[in-house]
Amino acid sequence: MKYVPKRYQEYATGRILDTQYLGLLLDMGLGKTISTLTAIDLLLNDYFEADRVLVIAPLRVADATWEDEIRKWDHTRHLRISKVLGSVADRRRALKADADLWIINVDNVDWLVGEYGSKWPFDTVIIDESSKFKSHQSKRFKAMRRVRPFIKRIVELTGTPAPNNLMDLWAQIYLLDQGERLGKTITAFRERFFTPVIKGSYTEWKQKKEAEQRIYEAISDIVVSMKAEDWLELPERIDRTVPVRLSAEARELYKKLERDLLIEYADADVVAQTAAVLSNKLLQMASGAVYDEDRGVKEIHDAKLDALEDIIEAAQGKPVMVFYNFKHSLDRIQQRFPQARVLRKGKDGNEDIRAWNNDEIPLLCLHPKSAGHGLNLQESSCQTVVWFDQIWSLEEDQQANARVHRQGQTRRIVVMRLVAEGTMDEDAVAALERKAAGQEELMQAVKARIEKVHKELITS
Repeated sequence: MKYVPKRYQEYATGRILDTQYLGLLLDMGLGKTISTLTAIDLLLNDYFEADRVLVIAPLRVADATWEDEIRKWDHTRHLRISKVLGSVADRRRALKADADLWIINVDNVDWLVGEYGSKWPFDTVIIDESSKFKSHQSKRFKAMRRVRPFIKRIVELTGTPAPNNLMDLWAQIYLLDQGERLGKTITAFRERFFTPVIKGSYTEWKQKKEAEQRIYEAISDIVVSMKAEDWLELPERIDRTVPVRLSAEARELYKKLERDLLIEYADADVVAQTAAVLSNKLLQMASGAVYDEDRGVKEIHDAKLDALEDIIEAAQGKPVMVFYNFKHSLDRIQQRFPQARVLRKGKDGNEDIRAWNNDEIPLLCLHPKSAGHGLNLQESSCQTVVWFDQIWSLEEDQQANARVHRQGQTRRIVVMRLVAEGTMDEDAVAALERKAAGQEELMQAVKARIEKVHKELITS
């Protein structure tokens, strides 16, 4: 297929060529992969400023998405790739292959750095979904920090740079500029932009006055932000909360666990020993079942299954996408709806994607952690996305919804959240809304830097 870039894609490609380290905060659906591949091809074969390119991505994206994009476009088909996946022996063979791009999943970054150490061979590194490196305590971040001095060019791609708060930015920006803008250490970053607030046994960091503006100004020269609504005429997305009323019996069990932290059963009890466990247990109960102390499943109600059945009927035969967070939710969905399918791994998963996009799967169940990044599922006639379980992660929520509501989609999309009334579901949805507001502020602030360029492109 002939590649005819949009103006924002030309801009993104140009910034990669002109900047040795760059963060591209491209909203979902803006084609960050092909924009980056176009720049990499030029750096390898026209400018001769790159020699060995490493792509780091979530597993499914590393296994399929980059290869699919390369093969899709006429101008990138000549690029040779080697997927550094599978067993240790398979990975070592892949590293020895003659290629232009080596692609590895994020979970093997620590291993890769251990293989090479100071003999790091990749002069150019692309980190697809850089928010995977947001934790300064993670092994993957520490590994990349060790070899960052040996990397000539680095590009970070993400649509959700600060999924929880601005503290998530430090590690990602450090991998770009090695601490030049936000500090050499997380401690220096905190002391500069945050104030510690002691809350019992832990410390909460509160942003100082004008911290956001100062952070945005500090990183604006190495970060480009683009929002999909500024560039794409996407079909309308409608978000709806579907209230689910629990039976009196189910509500009483829910209140009992919330109050007593214990539900007694004859065979195994349901116990919540910490606040985090309690939150998780309550979300499970809100969805209709809960794990006991022996990992058995105690069914509480079918209210969400009944609501999902109504939604499927209302879809009038069109495919429906359902996101679940708990294994017992998936099991119960599959039991009620035998036509439900899950996205398998590897080549089988690629066949599932093809079948979904050809309307051969009527009900697709996805977990946001495994299906949130890089999958192109927008070619089916699906117009209904259902969140059966509610989650706390803004990043997973946004990425998951963008599997359908993205460039190439031609139909209006309705995102429905099944929210059990008076339960933790309501708190989780409210938390996502608060986090989304903070994320929007970040994207808008950094985006301001290219406002002039945007206007020039529109008028040219």
